[in-house]
Amino acid sequence: MNQNKIKKAVFPVAGMGTRFLPATKANPKEMLPVVDKPLIQYAVEEAIDAGITELIFVTSMSKRPIEDHFDKNYELEAKLAERGKDEVLAMVRDIIPKGVSCVYVRQPEALGLGHAVLCASSVVNYEPFVVLLADELVERVSCNPLSEMIKLYNKHNASVLACLDVAKEEVSKYGILGVEGDFLSSAKVSTMIEKPSMSQAPSTLAAVGRYVLSPKVFDWLKDIKPGAGGEIQLTDALVKLIPEEGLYAYKLEEKRHDCGSKLGYLKATVEHGIKHPELGERFKNYLKKYVNTELS
Repeated sequence: MNQNKIKKAVFPVAGMGTRFLPATKANPKEMLPVVDKPLIQYAVEEAIDAGITELIFVTSMSKRPIEDHFDKNYELEAKLAERGKDEVLAMVRDIIPKGVSCVYVRQPEALGLGHAVLCASSVVNYEPFVVLLADELVERVSCNPLSEMIKLYNKHNASVLACLDVAKEEVSKYGILGVEGDFLSSAKVSTMIEKPSMSQAPSTLAAVGRYVLSPKVFDWLKDIKPGAGGEIQLTDALVKLIPEEGLYAYKLEEKRHDCGSKLGYLKATVEHGIKHPELGERFKNYLKKYVNTELS
């Protein structure tokens, strides 16, 4: 960790969250709670745990609640202090620890993930950086995958993306990789196709929302034309890095929840509810009774 020179994380949070309407009409998708924390906070905690000290949120005009969440709330803090709710007060104050800063950049149009990342270029200032998609909720069991990806970047001085195997019927939803080598050492990406049909896909390995990127990606993003879905795809810029600097894949062993889908979000909520230190046992007992009743 002491050798980690990567200090900046980009969170693309400007999307409209149409899959969760009407819940996301006035509330950003990234602020949907999984038990008692919003999705974006899980991603922020993951980044901070990996040594990140500058959080860059690429937002739109409807995302003010994200800024408010990570800002101080003097009125709330005063009331909690007045009522002696010290534990809750500490929780609110420590959402962003000392030494970590937040920067907000507007994405004027929803032109895709690649465009969102490009919007952060002036703040990243041509340094290596990480990108986290908040609706990909990654469990931290044995390690922080982002920390391991940063180590891999430092080893090869080349961009790294997280991946995992998906079902064949889901291949068309992701950027799909072809890789060379062993994941136990270093798996090098040989090709990458955004949202291919199964017949076009080089594998079932999908890129899943965690990237450690060379600033060289900005040079390519500036020139990328709209691709799949009429959007500027990050995948198209990453492909350009393969012959120039190399691109590596890190296979996630930890569980990941696709909270961009309703079913994935519900699964994450249930599993985090079962593990919750305060509610876990009671919630688990409730689920047992409920399932036994419904299935009997």
